[in-house]
Amino acid sequence: MTPRFAVIGLVASDMAATLAFYRRLGLVFPEGAEDQPHVEAELSGVLRLAIDTEDTIRSFHPGWRPPADGGGRVSLAFGCDSPAQVDSVYEDLVGAGYHGELKPWDAFWGMRYAIVHDPDGNGVDLFAPLPAPE
Repeated sequence: MTPRFAVIGLVASDMAATLAFYRRLGLVFPEGAEDQPHVEAELSGVLRLAIDTEDTIRSFHPGWRPPADGGGRVSLAFGCDSPAQVDSVYEDLVGAGYHGELKPWDAFWGMRYAIVHDPDGNGVDLFAPLPAPE
């Protein structure tokens, strides 16, 4: 059997803040997950987003340290239903205090695109196809 991609893993410095961010993007986590060292949300089919606290990672990898520059090392992308939804989700997240890395713009590859950062500095892309040119 060939291995199959099944989990995207993030390390959170503040579980509650990280869950609040991803819940605003529609991911569902169990009640009380803020107090857990490891939580998961189903993304689609067998794909899951797993979030661990820094202490959880250190419990099995004592030498682990977060990136020295404070930034994340992963980027996630969330598809939106329309270019207007990219704008509104971006504004909602930035209005809630999250860092807006790139304001929404019409990308040359035919999508409305924006980038925000989660609480640990991971890039989260928001995108939707642009209407076909007339």
